Amino acid sequence: MKLRLILSAFFAGLAFTAWAQQTAEVKFEPGNFGTMVSGTITGDEYFDYNLGAKAGQEMFAELQVSDTNGNGVIYFNILPPGSDGAAIYNGSIDGNTARIDLPDDGNYTIRVYLMGNDRDTGKTVGYNLDLSIQ
Repeated sequence: MKLRLILSAFFAGLAFTAWAQQTAEVKFEPGNFGTMVSGTITGDEYFDYNLGAKAGQEMFAELQVSDTNGNGVIYFNILPPGSDGAAIYNGSIDGNTARIDLPDDGNYTIRVYLMGNDRDTGKTVGYNLDLSIQ
């Protein structure tokens, strides 16, 4: 019985974690090479933006806080095609403006997330993410 309760709690935690993640595909309007996306992140949620690109193209990404009920500690990582979570750009180390040459063809993921007290205390941060590929 004790094992069943532990397993139930474990699987309930997995369901909650999966629910917290959100994903969207980024498409540019015809003739444009960039777009602005906006959203909010709360606590340990994260939002993945998927964007197709070719090797040798340059990706620009800039993240800005639009509003918050905390400290606004928000970052993004850029994950290459097929990544298991390893990033080629880490915003918490490199800052919230990226300009990188893409190494491979495929779908890149821009993962927006909170850190520190904002994540740990369930604060909400609104953001604007400017994206372009040239």
